[in-house]
Amino acid sequence: MAVILLLSGPSLNLLGEREPELYGTATLDDLVGDARSVAEAHGHTLEHLQTAREDGLVDAVRRGSTKYAGMVINAAHFTHTSASLAEAVAAFEGPTVEVHITNPYAREEWRRVSMLSPVVTGTVAGFGRKGYRLALEALCELLG
Repeated sequence: MAVILLLSGPSLNLLGEREPELYGTATLDDLVGDARSVAEAHGHTLEHLQTAREDGLVDAVRRGSTKYAGMVINAAHFTHTSASLAEAVAAFEGPTVEVHITNPYAREEWRRVSMLSPVVTGTVAGFGRKGYRLALEALCELLG
């Protein structure tokens, strides 16, 4: 049994209210529940942290290097801007999956650059709510 970290960046706490035509009507609690169900079905435990603070995400990754076997991260805006988060994720020893509700490559040009993609094990993007389940299934498969 492994402990998995699910990290959620800024504005994800507004899911279900903010731009439902893009992000759907599911709330962050719904997505976390989906992820937790997949983790538990594989015999793992899921811990979740949502923060709008870049340093909060970085600290969680750094502290988690000895606690968590793997990590799924939707860093939201920090995906495109945070070199410090990318460095922390690169130093994380377990498998990591970057997840996005929408497909950033089909959106504005600034969203097409991910600081995290080069340092994560894999990326799931554009599948809406199902993306969280897919990301957890992939991570659980990597954890064995």
